[in-house]
Amino acid sequence: MGLEDVSDRISQAAQKAGRDPGSVKLIAVSKVQPGARVDAVLAAGHRCFGENRVQEAAGKWPAFRETYADIDLHLIGPLQTNKARQAFELFQSIHTLDRPKLAKTFARLAQETGSCPELFVQVNTGEEPQKAGVLPEAADAFIEECRVLDLPVGGVMCIPPIDEEASLHFALLAKIAERNGLSGLSMGMSGDFEKAISFGATHVRVGSAIFGERVPG
Repeated sequence: MGLEDVSDRISQAAQKAGRDPGSVKLIAVSKVQPGARVDAVLAAGHRCFGENRVQEAAGKWPAFRETYADIDLHLIGPLQTNKARQAFELFQSIHTLDRPKLAKTFARLAQETGSCPELFVQVNTGEEPQKAGVLPEAADAFIEECRVLDLPVGGVMCIPPIDEEASLHFALLAKIAERNGLSGLSMGMSGDFEKAISFGATHVRVGSAIFGERVPG
């Protein structure tokens, strides 16, 4: 299992950057992973996990919560507005708030339920047309719009283009967070989380380096 190795690498990267290793939360990305692999990571003491799809999470995590009540579940994939209520019930954090319609739906659900997951605004730092997220130049206005709706926006999230230097995108996201007074930086995956930590990442999303390659089916 790679959990211990990844945890050690996070600690080393944080120390190298002059940061407290405890300031970086490891989200173990468990999407499309067999239950036995997830259970092994839970048994090793890890509690923070990330899922891409509401439907997959709904079929997987209620049973695990019966044994491990303190699971901290993060939605890191795009969210359809009609799945927002279910996402509210399942997840402690949602990293993919990316449009006004979804923000308004969250605000209504928060009023109805009296609570709201921690929210991250997804920024499409690479301005890729096939990718979700607000464009960098629209991020400040959207964050303000979310604040007007009393949404608990704790940070910003990005997924850099695979064919570009990730550091440029991590630096851009960090600047957006700083000028908006946000402390949360959800960035960095299996191939670049150490680099992300050097740019201030507070949440890194690591799947294959912990679980091994995904097994769809």
